[in-house]
Amino acid sequence: MVVGDYNYYFDLGALLHGLTLSNEWRVGVLVDEAHNLLERGRGMYSAELDQNIFKGLRRKAPAQLKNALSRIQRSWNEVHRDQLQAYQVLPELPFKLLGVLQQAVSAITDYLGENPGGLDPDLQRAYFDAMHFCRVAELFGEHSLFDCSLLPSPSRSGNVLSRLTLRNVVPAPFLAPRLALARSCVLFSATLGPRRFYADTLGLPPASVWLDVESPFRSEQLRVHLASHVSTRYQDRAASLAPIVELIARQYRERPGNYLAFFSSFEYLQQVTALLGSRHPDIPFWAQTRGMQEDARDAFLARFTNSSQGIGFAVLGGAFAEGIDLPGRRLIGAFIATLGLPQVNPVNEQFKSRLEALFGRGHGYDYTYLYPGLQKVVQAAGRVIRTRDDDGIVHLIDDRFGRPQVRRLLPGWWDLDAETGT
Repeated sequence: MVVGDYNYYFDLGALLHGLTLSNEWRVGVLVDEAHNLLERGRGMYSAELDQNIFKGLRRKAPAQLKNALSRIQRSWNEVHRDQLQAYQVLPELPFKLLGVLQQAVSAITDYLGENPGGLDPDLQRAYFDAMHFCRVAELFGEHSLFDCSLLPSPSRSGNVLSRLTLRNVVPAPFLAPRLALARSCVLFSATLGPRRFYADTLGLPPASVWLDVESPFRSEQLRVHLASHVSTRYQDRAASLAPIVELIARQYRERPGNYLAFFSSFEYLQQVTALLGSRHPDIPFWAQTRGMQEDARDAFLARFTNSSQGIGFAVLGGAFAEGIDLPGRRLIGAFIATLGLPQVNPVNEQFKSRLEALFGRGHGYDYTYLYPGLQKVVQAAGRVIRTRDDDGIVHLIDDRFGRPQVRRLLPGWWDLDAETGT
């Protein structure tokens, strides 16, 4: 038995996959928390080159590599020469630049053969980045995007620099052969749905058997309230602060104990904690911060004890929304003030368009925004009930949770209860 990260079997250069092929092993693959395989798979089959990293390499490079590195800069500048927007998807790969990159990789490889002492760390990083970029480019197809992002000029010269990305949208063409190679594959997750979404994006075979295991928990263990009187849309954030704070305070006073409160961003979280501290200074709370180190994360979780009381504020989709276990009195409830929808930005809008083209009208929005967002909501709510003896409450705070197309994506064992307020 081998236990390892996804990348050991599914990555482009995965060791376990290579050994399975070369030794003709008959393997069974168990994929835990399989809902994470989509984003991880996208990352495995994407590549990025940052011109800032390559910019100063010529000065520190050995003499025999300087010309190759200079050619990279000239070819790179041609890619974004006429670009006016900060972000743009390009219709075809930069074939000239790819050729120059391959020549540079060959030159560096030859240099290493003659000079085993190694490379400058920055040059070594650029070497590996270029190799990976060229390899991913060989696999490019309709499942991916090629985009260019202009970077702020780092110098007074005003020269425009850019970041080039081969961005995988659908990893199914790469994951499907890995799944097919195994004698059997079992994917586990409490949030592996809707089925078609994961079948399309992960490349699951049409003959896949789906098994919905009945929850070990009873609906009466978890009370789920829909706060339909609140909108957490960006334009409504200011108006939502007071109702959210009063809902949190009311629930805490009715049943003191430990709660988690999840928000879509640190900015939103900070606005709510500021108002809560002002209006209800007697309610203890602590909050996740940007770039939290491991010791700080441990301290955050250590405040959830069987005898403590207070509210931990966190960002949905972050370190405290999945994979933590706080049974019993350590956690008795959660507030989720967001649908978890990914940010609307140029990259996600390109994902939406590509997914719409691949899977049909309407699927672009659902596959890019709705399904990934609600998957995070369900994972966060799942922190509350961890054993058959637990009981708790979850408040879903947004009027959109009441929509039929949203409610049908929530766990069937939840007993949803609408609440109103002012």
